[in-house]
Amino acid sequence: MLVALTVTVSVVALALAAWCGFAAYRDQPTKDWHFIGMAVVSVLVLAQLVIGIARLAGGEKPDDGSVIFVSYLIGALFAVPAAGFLSLTERTRWGSVTVSAGAVVLAVLEVRLHDIWGG
Repeated sequence: MLVALTVTVSVVALALAAWCGFAAYRDQPTKDWHFIGMAVVSVLVLAQLVIGIARLAGGEKPDDGSVIFVSYLIGALFAVPAAGFLSLTERTRWGSVTVSAGAVVLAVLEVRLHDIWGG
């Protein structure tokens, strides 16, 4: 797996978590700028999914199995969009908390993806 992309996704996800956490601290719901940040994170994770599947198709194998690896890739892809959707239904500070939590979950999934691949 591409270590640089995994680290980039983790750092950007944690930055999004901090940003939305700060908005929650200020008692603000998610705004349009937060959704742009979620889109950036989602595009990075989509690129990671494509690269991961391409590496699998190229013959490389993760240490812990391909099914688990692809499952984590798909879970990582939906972590932030699911939190963003939930934040649309909760237009209070708790919507920002939800996105922040989803971004932290994504960062943890990235660490696990690195471990599954053999890092």
